[in-house]
Amino acid sequence: MTEARYDIPFNRPSLSGDELKYLAEAVRMGHISGDGLYTSRCHHFLERELGVRKALLTTSCTHALEMAALLLDLEQGDEIVVPSFSFVSTANAFVLRGARPVFADVRPDTLNLDEKKLPHLITRNTRAIVPLHYASVGCEMDTILEIARKHNLAVIEDNAHGLFGKYRGKFLGTFGCFATQSFHETKNITCGEGGALLINDDRFIERAEIIREKGTNRTRFFRGEVDKYSWVDLGSSYLPSDILAAFLFAQFQAYVQIQASRQRIWERYYYELADWADGNDVRLPVVPEDCDQAYHLFYLLLPSLQERQHFIAHLKERKILSVFHYVPLHTSKMGRHYGGAPGDGPIAEMVSEWLFRLPFYNQLTEIEQSRVIDAIREIRV
Repeated sequence: MTEARYDIPFNRPSLSGDELKYLAEAVRMGHISGDGLYTSRCHHFLERELGVRKALLTTSCTHALEMAALLLDLEQGDEIVVPSFSFVSTANAFVLRGARPVFADVRPDTLNLDEKKLPHLITRNTRAIVPLHYASVGCEMDTILEIARKHNLAVIEDNAHGLFGKYRGKFLGTFGCFATQSFHETKNITCGEGGALLINDDRFIERAEIIREKGTNRTRFFRGEVDKYSWVDLGSSYLPSDILAAFLFAQFQAYVQIQASRQRIWERYYYELADWADGNDVRLPVVPEDCDQAYHLFYLLLPSLQERQHFIAHLKERKILSVFHYVPLHTSKMGRHYGGAPGDGPIAEMVSEWLFRLPFYNQLTEIEQSRVIDAIREIRV
């Protein structure tokens, strides 16, 4: 059964207001390649709202991570610490530069990188820590930053889930020297495919612009700072089309409404499933008091893989699509190539088998959500 045959999909992208208007305007202005008017507007929005030194749109969060790896001049023999329960890009972007990923297990409560494991994973070859803010709940950044300072390591926040989330009152993505954002179709705010690199250290801004522009100083040329541009550094083509930026800017303008809608959906799942979960040995998401989540996803932790598969099949029979999440990086084919092995991350392995994600998108209706909740309540574990 394909996703199109489900009455309630796992994800459904939606318009928030002026997307089509801005797309047409970008075409009329005659600039639909990278770094047009709407790209600039998106940059200014992120810098103003988050308070970051520089924001640069990219074609994906993966490419933003690749830019971070280039900016750190990673090379063969370097190591980076990543959570094992994460998307492959969190590791792959750095592996492409020759670095070896060192896999950290995750916390049993938030499912974020377990900061208590970090001291045992750092060696003289470690160059960076790359925490993922899972489900838009902030990692323990105070501890992570303290460890990073002690060992002179860079911190790169993979904030693919967490735009507008906060840790102790401060926006996620503003702690590390770099942070990366995703605007993929499944994210709260989207342009289909897209991302951004957030730079919190002025030393990296000029070089980031060069790397993003194929290793040239073309951005400085267009600002009138040089009389011609040429190849000056490593780089690639990381600029998204201004058409994508036009779509994205309309979503940025509606972000307050988008976040409010997602908060209502998340909270309804939580409060209407709380008693059922308590009586069926099912765990709901954990959000610590010092974290303000961004309501990116809603999951259940079932007691076993068998129960998780039963839930997915049960909802499928009712034409509702639900999904699991990551395969632990350390148990994957490439993870094993870099020294990982089953048993290295017991919490990540458990979560990978037990976690079950519910349909969650901006325009999920009350009727649709009621169907999902009713279908779950039918099951007794």
